Amino acid sequence: MPDPARLRDSTQIVLPRDALSGIRRELERQFMVSIIPFEEGYLRIIGSPIEIKQASQFLGRHGVSLP
Repeated sequence: MPDPARLRDSTQIVLPRDALSGIRRELERQFMVSIIPFEEGYLRIIGSPIEIKQASQFLGRHGVSLP
């Protein structure tokens, strides 16, 4: 049985809301992800493990630091 924490880490990214400033539309256009409010000031990006990996690379290329 897979570890739930590991599975969650491969299907979501949690970032401060400001981290997607100026790139959110492009992220949503290029990848099959959902972006939803999480905690105050944060967003959760949810998608398949493949989409999350590619979205992470996209974010890195745009200077977004991932936790």
